[in-house]
Amino acid sequence: MKTRLDTSIECVLFDLDGTLIDTAPDFVLALNQLLSEESRPSIDAERIGRTVSDGARALVRLGFEEDEDSDRFQALLQRLLDLYLAQLSQTKAKLYPGLAELLDELGHSSIPWGIVTNKPRLYAEALLTQMNLLKHCPVLVCPDDVQAKKPNPEPLLLALEKLDCGTERCVYLGDHLRDMQAAKNADVIAIAATYGYLDHETDPTQWPADFILKQPEQAIDLLNLLKFS
Repeated sequence: MKTRLDTSIECVLFDLDGTLIDTAPDFVLALNQLLSEESRPSIDAERIGRTVSDGARALVRLGFEEDEDSDRFQALLQRLLDLYLAQLSQTKAKLYPGLAELLDELGHSSIPWGIVTNKPRLYAEALLTQMNLLKHCPVLVCPDDVQAKKPNPEPLLLALEKLDCGTERCVYLGDHLRDMQAAKNADVIAIAATYGYLDHETDPTQWPADFILKQPEQAIDLLNLLKFS
């Protein structure tokens, strides 16, 4: 039986990679293509997946022993981003299980939602457009839109301003320590999505999260627990 959304939450914000969408498959293809071009061995998908939430620079560090300040590193980074953007035209990314239903329920309940990501707008919009999500997303905040990225609260506060929502009954779902720090800095409810790209050494119980979401299919049930007088 379908679970209906019955919550007092007024707004739901999502991180993108590893929280709302499993974007790792595209990064696996792009990084391994770059490694092949550079005559280096491929890296298994699991190792790449555990690095995705740390960004493209971390992926270059994973594949190459280069000084980040070097011209060589910058060239590899740009090539990886170019390969990733090309891959998005035939993206393998997918919404995590149960989150399409959550987005539907948010729409039926007239609860606004949005995406707050450290992914640059060029790539975020290309991905969301290809997945037919951009036109349904009321607000998308990227680093291009703010002076300071997460864990600074500015991106979350800008999203709330655009949605005309306050902080008290807003939740932010994210799969990284900086997401939980940003949520607490913005004074919104912090939900740690531990089904994403955590490495084996990460302990999300040490994050400043109000709740831990272990399975994406449990998101509606968790939100239904959040009721206010």
